[in-house]
Amino acid sequence: MKNYQTGNIRNIALIGSSRSGKTTLAETMLYEGKVIDRRGSVEAKTTISDNTDIEQDLQRSVYASPMYAEFQDCKINFMDTPGADDYIGAVASAFRVADSGIMLVNAQQGVEVGTEIFGDYAEKHQKPLIIAVNQLDTEKANWESTIDSLKNWFGGKVAVCQFPVEVGPGFKAIVDVLKMKMYSYKDENGTVEESEIPANLKSEAEDLQAELMEKAAENDEALMEKFFDAGELSHEEMVKGISLGFLSCGLMPVFCLAGRKDIGVRRLMEFVLHVAPKPSDIKEKTKDGKEIACETSGTTAIFIYKNAVEQNLGDVSYFKVVSGKLTEGMDLVNPENGNKERISAIYAVAGKKREKVSELSAGDWGCTVKLKSVKSNQTYVAGGADYVFAPVDYPQAKYRTAIKAVDEKCEEKLGEILQRFASEDPSFQVRYARELKQTILSGMGERHISTIKWYLTNVYKIEAEFFAPRISYRETITKVATANYRHKKQSGGSGQFGEVHLLVEPIVEGVEQSNRFMIGGKEMVLTIKGKEDYTMDWGGKLEYYNCIVGGAIDARFMPAILKGIMEKMEEGPLTGSYARDIRVYIYDGKMHPVDSNEISFKLAARNAFKEAFRNAGPKIMEPMCDMEILTPGDNMGDVMSDLNGRRAMIEGMSSGKKGMQVLKARVPLAELYKYSTTLSSLTSGRATFTMKEAPYQQVPADVQDKLLKAYQEEDKDE
Repeated sequence: MKNYQTGNIRNIALIGSSRSGKTTLAETMLYEGKVIDRRGSVEAKTTISDNTDIEQDLQRSVYASPMYAEFQDCKINFMDTPGADDYIGAVASAFRVADSGIMLVNAQQGVEVGTEIFGDYAEKHQKPLIIAVNQLDTEKANWESTIDSLKNWFGGKVAVCQFPVEVGPGFKAIVDVLKMKMYSYKDENGTVEESEIPANLKSEAEDLQAELMEKAAENDEALMEKFFDAGELSHEEMVKGISLGFLSCGLMPVFCLAGRKDIGVRRLMEFVLHVAPKPSDIKEKTKDGKEIACETSGTTAIFIYKNAVEQNLGDVSYFKVVSGKLTEGMDLVNPENGNKERISAIYAVAGKKREKVSELSAGDWGCTVKLKSVKSNQTYVAGGADYVFAPVDYPQAKYRTAIKAVDEKCEEKLGEILQRFASEDPSFQVRYARELKQTILSGMGERHISTIKWYLTNVYKIEAEFFAPRISYRETITKVATANYRHKKQSGGSGQFGEVHLLVEPIVEGVEQSNRFMIGGKEMVLTIKGKEDYTMDWGGKLEYYNCIVGGAIDARFMPAILKGIMEKMEEGPLTGSYARDIRVYIYDGKMHPVDSNEISFKLAARNAFKEAFRNAGPKIMEPMCDMEILTPGDNMGDVMSDLNGRRAMIEGMSSGKKGMQVLKARVPLAELYKYSTTLSSLTSGRATFTMKEAPYQQVPADVQDKLLKAYQEEDKDE
């Protein structure tokens, strides 16, 4: 395979709903690009892209598969992406290295959930899209309703460049209004005959061409002026106007396809070469906002967008050459950590098929193997360059679950496997929550998490349990209370003795600290001799006051008293959760000249603090989430009803774009387990949401009672 220069490279992401035919189109593009000489099928499990065991088992894409086609002296790199929203992390990595996209729309369904979601995602990331209406050869295909649904969703951006002569099993001809020609397909290998448009279709073609001409002219003043003066544009002028509108994301050209029968695919690829941006048209941004030109004359720099461990190859790193030229044997450096790597081999990638090459130019995609310390989202450069490219913009995780091995002996192995998954797919997140004593796994949705479950069961033979994570509650108090505790132990020889009297009160923002307290109907005035402030690792504060007078407790025991209180702050008296926002005054106590020691005062302080805490109007605080839910208006009632059942506080509603409604709510984290699955079910997958941490709030009394009982039962079992 020859080395393609930057101007002869195009980078495309294939996106769309599940079952829209992305993998089948990818197979046909490979065939047209002479990468394969025989097309496989999803049903026969013989496609180049869906080549992993899990994809063949599920018969759907799980990963984004990079591929290429050599076509008309150019190289089209393209990425077959999953169609489920749960795998949108793969779409994110594809969009990071692709410069534009082809959105496949199933002619039987029109605009679907995936069309909406991925269309919005492309708009957010300013990636221009070609729309390919696919499966026009199927029994239930409907061109008119599909175009209507596209116009309803994407509005005036939709620019029809072709229409089918007949849809259904008889589909074999397309009228191209950009070229004003009809293409008739003679077989399922792309053999085509070009002819003039028949008289009975001429009027429809002319009307669509006039509409397309006007849309093209709107993108350039000179073209608009000519269009008004002459009433028409040449083919070259139309292509120029469409290209300008496409690059600015103002136009979405629409093409006809039957990917399985190779109808319209070659023409679509030709259009990509003429209209889609070259890598040199796009400047790559660094983390600090600097723009790097994608040109062969620049310093060699690559961006690693994906890592994987593959059978027979080991560690495989997928990259885009952002600048310069990458050659076999080149040494590159990671500017962030100084790690050096030698690129011992370079491959052009077409799914499971790889072709060894000696070099790749700026803008091209490839992979290499057996790098020592390379991870996803890393930059490697030559020539002393120090810039780092912006990482893949992965969406926020929407689903979290606790996980543990059924057999405790497998816990260490399970941890290693989970870390490997997170390394290969950063849209997975795994962490051990020390507070909760659980491993927490986060992902894009329940289906995304099920990928790990499949591998654990079928590949690693580990039985794992997935369940609702514990919640990071916090404990605090609402009023003043006192307590004292004497720790006394005698067992021959030196004993243990320590007595601590203390007072606790809540730290309330805006309320100043005082040394006067009403306890048991009497005023108590404390003499503050020392104060220590602590900001807790888990949030909130502890203020520790030494109010000992007359030497009731020796100063050398005060750190032990503090340690006892700290231990109980870390394991709260109510449910074992962290405690926060408490002032503690040590105002009296007793010592023994022989038996008093640090352990005695630590234990006395722990127990006195525990008793005072329970008498001080204790409250459990729970983590809250601020949520923004985008839902179709028709589903608003169901979504609100579900949120009310989750103890949500609705904070606002407003109208979104395209008939959607925006709902803002503050919801307890404890109520959000499997929420993404429920929301998808309520809205047929059309609603999406974002969430972020909000301040802790007190739980209602009935919820607190349940938590206390549950903790007591758990404590009893232990």
